[in-house]
Amino acid sequence: MNTVNHQIESNRFVLAKDGYECLLDYKLSGRESSQSDTHQKIDFNRTYVPTELRGQKLAEQLVVAGLAWAKEQDYDIEASCSYVKKFL
Repeated sequence: MNTVNHQIESNRFVLAKDGYECLLDYKLSGRESSQSDTHQKIDFNRTYVPTELRGQKLAEQLVVAGLAWAKEQDYDIEASCSYVKKFL
């Protein structure tokens, strides 16, 4: 399995392979109040895998890593990316 790196400062997960970068981008929104809890929302808005690397389940690896991290952070998860929606 390939290593997925979280670039927090760029709001993305990156998987480097064969000189290419595969990406999962996200946006964080402000906190919203719901009774006693406050939750930050995360929107996974884009996946990208270069043509040369498609068909290797690299986007899936990125999404699995991104969703696991978001759940650990207790974010409310949304996906405007149609590929990520398949995992929700």
